[in-house]
Amino acid sequence: MNNNVPEEKRDLKKPSVVISKDHPKEKKKHIKKEGRTIYEILTDEINRNPDMTDDEKVAKLDELSKIQEMKVNILIVGPAGVGKSSTINSLFEMNVATVGEGVDPETDSLTRYDLNNLRLYDTPGFGDGIKDVDYAKMVEKKLNDLDKNGDPLIDLVLVILDAGSKDLGTSMSLINDTIIPNLGRKAEDRVLIALNQADVAMKGRHWDEVNNKPDAVLTKFLKDKAESVRRRISEATGVDTCPIYYAAGYTENGVQREPYNLTKLLYHIVHSIPAKKRLALADHVNKKRKNWRYDDGEDDYKGNTLLDFFDDVKGFMLSGADTGRNIGKIVLGKPGELIGAIIGGTLGAIGGFFSRLFG
Repeated sequence: MNNNVPEEKRDLKKPSVVISKDHPKEKKKHIKKEGRTIYEILTDEINRNPDMTDDEKVAKLDELSKIQEMKVNILIVGPAGVGKSSTINSLFEMNVATVGEGVDPETDSLTRYDLNNLRLYDTPGFGDGIKDVDYAKMVEKKLNDLDKNGDPLIDLVLVILDAGSKDLGTSMSLINDTIIPNLGRKAEDRVLIALNQADVAMKGRHWDEVNNKPDAVLTKFLKDKAESVRRRISEATGVDTCPIYYAAGYTENGVQREPYNLTKLLYHIVHSIPAKKRLALADHVNKKRKNWRYDDGEDDYKGNTLLDFFDDVKGFMLSGADTGRNIGKIVLGKPGELIGAIIGGTLGAIGGFFSRLFG
């Protein structure tokens, strides 16, 4: 692997490590305003927590400050026309993203989008003016970039494929010969295979337009396709992945088709990100309710995503004496019941933040 120079440091506004015992009503109203980041809300909630000592507050605010400095880095790869842009636009609020500058000056084909401490690296598609060998070298280089601590920069590689394509040879070669070998140990934890365009996988046939989901015939086709991809990767690399099929949604004749299984895709992305970095994703989940309306119903993806986020939050809100008892209740509770309790006011402003997460 190459020992590339770590990316440049960028200053972030840190939570203020200030203990405040007086909390006027004006400040409480300010917390409820939309646009507040989860880090800002947590800072205020820690400060106002009557069950914590001042020393506990200082320690938790210091830990939160360090977590806020961490960046989530996701590399997105896939063939041309597979819907990488529509996927990231459906998942995240890209209207607030800025285009990173000064990154990979020797490769003008890679675009970095910055959403505070969430960074998305978007590659051009296969066959989109770049040779396969050059594309592989570009991906390999990025996978060998290091952060300021000398750890791999990329937290997750999101590989987007065409659910209806009969020829995945180039994609399989990239996955098996470049991506997985350059991810090192536990590669299965840092790569997610996603099959987009599930709604047109059989040329639009067998898609239930009324309920925005595949019928039994198309569902079997999609499951077989996902299993085929999983098996090909496993046989070539020994790494076991869990390919997901979905539809990012798109505009057809001026009508926006709603996404399908985007909840499942987001859950697996969140679950793949290191726990201490996940809150960066929570701040930028797309707030359009229609994006999260339809999925395969095989699990409570919304509830489990919220549970993952809350799992990273609860430690900041519990005093040392309460942590064990409360964690026991959380682990034993069902996701839906837990989230209902949060939204019901258990954690105040934090509950309000998460209640708006899926619109």
